[in-house]
Amino acid sequence: MSLEITAQSALWFLPFVLPVCIWVALSDLRRMKIPNTAVLTLVGIFLVIGLMTLPLVDYAWRLSHLAVMLVAGIAMNAVRLMGAGDAKFIAAAAPFAALGDAATLAFIFAATLLGAFVTHRVIMYSPLRRLAPDWQSWHAGKKFPMGFALGGTLAIYLGLGALYGA
Repeated sequence: MSLEITAQSALWFLPFVLPVCIWVALSDLRRMKIPNTAVLTLVGIFLVIGLMTLPLVDYAWRLSHLAVMLVAGIAMNAVRLMGAGDAKFIAAAAPFAALGDAATLAFIFAATLLGAFVTHRVIMYSPLRRLAPDWQSWHAGKKFPMGFALGGTLAIYLGLGALYGA
């Protein structure tokens, strides 16, 4: 496996991004909401660390990913395909991914989504649910806390980038 993201940039991003991914996952599980402060923190991390670790051309190109994904996310939210928090998180996470890794990232997301969904549903119907009885995601019906999978996807991508990046 070889990724287009450089191992160096992934290593720089990972320790700052990982706590935000955990924050997003837990917030969505608890309240079915991804906080705007988490999204803005993610953008801030990219603005600072990306400027230090990426060539300026790549930095500017990756910032355009944020704008493109935000417009796409707003459109998908408007037709009720995804929540607004999910759309904002995807936009904020987009600059961290190298464009050449899009197919790999889609595979990571698919696997992470499947794993997160199964984990959530198994725990929801097991005694483990008593560890967090007040989480809104247990009572959300068919809705799923997508931040659980989205945060995991970004964390896994950066972790794999640190190991297998260019």
